[in-house]
Amino acid sequence: MTAASPTPVTGLGLSEGGKPSFTIPSDPDSYHVLRRATQPHLTASGRPVAVIPGADQEVTIRDSVLPKNRAFYRIETHSNTSRSDLDGDGVFDYRELGGRTTNNPLNPAPAITLDHGSVVLTSRRMFETLSARDDRPGASSVREVKFLVYDVHTDSPELYFADSNRYIYHHSFTEGAVARYVGNLGGFNNDTYFNNSSRKNLAGSLVSHDNYVDANGRAGMYTVEFWPTDPVAFRFVEKAYELIAASMPYVDGNIAYHPASETQRQLMRTEQEDFDSSHVRVIDTEELFASLVYSGLNTAETYGRLRLITGSETLSIRDIPIFRTIPNDLTHVAGIMTEIPQTPLSHINLKAKQNNTPNAYIKDAGQHPQIAPLIGQNVYYKVGPDGFEIRAASQQEVDDWFEALRPSRTQYPARNLSIRNIKPLSEIRFEDSDAFGAKASNLAELRRILPSRNTPNGYGVPFYFYDEFMKYNGFYAQAEAMMADPDFQSIPEVREERLKDFRNDIKDGFLPAWMADALEEMRQSVGGTPRARSSTNNEDLEGFNGAGLYSSHTHHTDEGHFQKSAKQVWASLWNYRAFEEREFWRIDHFTAAMGILVHRNFSNERANGVGVTTNIFDPRWSGHYVNVQVGESLVTNPDAEVIPEEYLIARLASSTGQDEIQYIRFSNLLPEGETVLTRAQAVDLKAKMTTLHNHFKSRYGGSGNTWAMEVEFKINSRGQLIIKQARPWLN
Repeated sequence: MTAASPTPVTGLGLSEGGKPSFTIPSDPDSYHVLRRATQPHLTASGRPVAVIPGADQEVTIRDSVLPKNRAFYRIETHSNTSRSDLDGDGVFDYRELGGRTTNNPLNPAPAITLDHGSVVLTSRRMFETLSARDDRPGASSVREVKFLVYDVHTDSPELYFADSNRYIYHHSFTEGAVARYVGNLGGFNNDTYFNNSSRKNLAGSLVSHDNYVDANGRAGMYTVEFWPTDPVAFRFVEKAYELIAASMPYVDGNIAYHPASETQRQLMRTEQEDFDSSHVRVIDTEELFASLVYSGLNTAETYGRLRLITGSETLSIRDIPIFRTIPNDLTHVAGIMTEIPQTPLSHINLKAKQNNTPNAYIKDAGQHPQIAPLIGQNVYYKVGPDGFEIRAASQQEVDDWFEALRPSRTQYPARNLSIRNIKPLSEIRFEDSDAFGAKASNLAELRRILPSRNTPNGYGVPFYFYDEFMKYNGFYAQAEAMMADPDFQSIPEVREERLKDFRNDIKDGFLPAWMADALEEMRQSVGGTPRARSSTNNEDLEGFNGAGLYSSHTHHTDEGHFQKSAKQVWASLWNYRAFEEREFWRIDHFTAAMGILVHRNFSNERANGVGVTTNIFDPRWSGHYVNVQVGESLVTNPDAEVIPEEYLIARLASSTGQDEIQYIRFSNLLPEGETVLTRAQAVDLKAKMTTLHNHFKSRYGGSGNTWAMEVEFKINSRGQLIIKQARPWLN
């Protein structure tokens, strides 16, 4: 045969992934082309979507994508001696098929060597060879291959996949691999980004979400993504999508365009009809991340006893709990698994980061075939970016692990007892954290740099009050006797129960008259309903977050004297989870001290949230990561099945210079399409967080792009932003 001839179909069906496939007769002296069109009576103008070499038996050829709409197909058989050139690059198809690892008959891009990249991806192994690990909003340490499409405004676009470890930026690839735009970064940017009317190139990323599982149980999804602020029009998305899919013959329908930012989502809505009538599969952020079966939130390794937690069981430092819901509080444990998704700012993940313990969401972990047989045993557990490792471990391995982790010497937190009076926040300084606790001193500092309407006003009760109260009632001696008991030392359940009894004794303790009078005078000055918040000398510090260790209380009008709430806060210094944390790190329990931050309680709030003053996914670009939830449903300790709004707001390279919001998840307490924060509120929050970031970075002497502050905030009943806490972020 010297010309293309129609090919009879002897069998048809669907691939495992749902792609149309056709079985045809063949011979080794020919190759086959599959064309697709939207109308019947195909001619040679139909889109070529697959090319395969012939064989001495029947072969199967299939579409490169999973068609969404009606499609018509034609199969052509060409002789190996024909001069057919489907992509018009001057190289005959048969010759390109002969070099399948370097050439692509459906891509006119000239071949390059694999140490630079490729014009085709023939296998998963080849994808991994070219891929680099990268953090993206909603996905940590995923595999990414950068791609470039040149001449995307023409009928002959050229696609390259870059070696993304060698080339961090698209422009470095275009210079170093294909010798285009050499020394002309400005020209490359002008031709590549932000302007669809003058666009000549398209730069993006092919991201592998290996822990995505679709409704049919098929694992893995490749997403085609572009720079978040680049408003790529449909006509360019379609060209890139079809060309990439045709250049990845091993992929079986699990590839989709992911509009990852509000800029791209809004543009897609205006072109929805074009997307709907095309064969471009689109996956939105909610589906992509809601369908994950694994997420390694803190990558680390550990040893300990694996336990399935069904209620309020006592946990110890040597336990690795499997939680079916996110716990409201958590003692120091060896590692964590949860059966429902977490966010990076949940209290349990902050604790995992602080203690460098592994933490992962694993769907149905308690029934997982690798996990379930090991419940109740000592195990080795490792959380990685792609998955977890777990195996049985010996008692000696566990003992050796924990002995190596603990500090060798006792640590004594700074405690200043020279300040003996309750002070308004206006008189407390950043340097006073050793007398009032970092929570109180940092809020006082916030009030100096932010408008007064954006921070609560109140008072700080110094450590001196706690220390005098404990001595007045003989509680230090009582604690020493309790801690000396062998059962207390060796049995976690006994330890938890004795600490509970001790806290009850503290709550029943007596205050000297001068202390009671001072606390009540402060309460009357605060007015309304006061909130008594824990503020210790061993939390909210650089390198030691202490999130969720201690307790705060609202003092209601029917509770009488303020001393009731004060004693509840003081007692929380002896919470089981707090005691276990200090014990492990050899922090002296008697030097630890509790102050109290007091301000009016907020009620009927519209939203509450937590933010970090850096772009946790790519610190090279200024931005903030935020979790926020409607009403008073907590972000840090969410109720079961409650999902907060999660987004990144960043100042990225763009044509507008505006902050770009990339939503990762939306609150499931709001109707579809609604957000907890308006864009104006999100931008205002970012501005306030930037102010406090710059101020505290100077005060703490922080350095680098990853140094950041963690911020807790509210939108009150009047719609005002209130920042109630700031502490160093544990990265």
